Amino acid sequence: MKILLIGYGTMNQIVSRLAKEKGHEIVGVISSSTDIYPNFTSIDEAGADVAIDFSNPERLIPLISEDFKTPLVVATTGSKEEIVSLLKKRAESSPVFFSANMSYGVNVLNNLLKKALSELNDYDLELVERHHNKKVDAPSGTLVKLLDTALEERPGSYPVYDRSSARSPRSKEEIGVSAIRGGTIVGTHDAIFAGHDEVIELRHTAQSKDIFANGAIKAAEALIHKENGFYNYNNLF
Repeated sequence: MKILLIGYGTMNQIVSRLAKEKGHEIVGVISSSTDIYPNFTSIDEAGADVAIDFSNPERLIPLISEDFKTPLVVATTGSKEEIVSLLKKRAESSPVFFSANMSYGVNVLNNLLKKALSELNDYDLELVERHHNKKVDAPSGTLVKLLDTALEERPGSYPVYDRSSARSPRSKEEIGVSAIRGGTIVGTHDAIFAGHDEVIELRHTAQSKDIFANGAIKAAEALIHKENGFYNYNNLF
């Protein structure tokens, strides 16, 4: 499989290493930070079998605003609604895959959250994520994904992002959202259901960034065999 990398930060450097270990070829990058591989300015220009994006909205949005036919795996977080809207338009001419978190385990966590929400209607829900001190966005794209699931399953609920100024008891409709930044934490996401005299917690802990790169490669391997369309973890495999 010939792969084009969009962005060449930490994550796509890991993708490069793991992809080559699996026998794939990196044919180029769209990045201004490296000269290790040939540099391109558009997705189709490289003639790749698939493109894998771990970049940022500023780099990605102009690329997907133009037509392309190369299958595309997108892992960029931030500007989610705009990116998904553009990808769904491009899905008419190319298979595209989007996930706010490339870990398969996080997808399982999201499915478990849906199940728990259906059975724990009377429990307060708090969502908490922890990441390293270099992460820019807060809350993380993954926590936003979990929050979206919660809001869909609990009509009438709303997120509360900061309780520091709150001077009243928690309402039943609230969903607490908290972000912690520090050290080298790879990523931890918790869904905490607090009921009367008992607490139930769902947690995913990332112990290495390799899980995200491997998830992107696995998605790419499947995507190149798919028809044009918009894919995520729920319909790709």
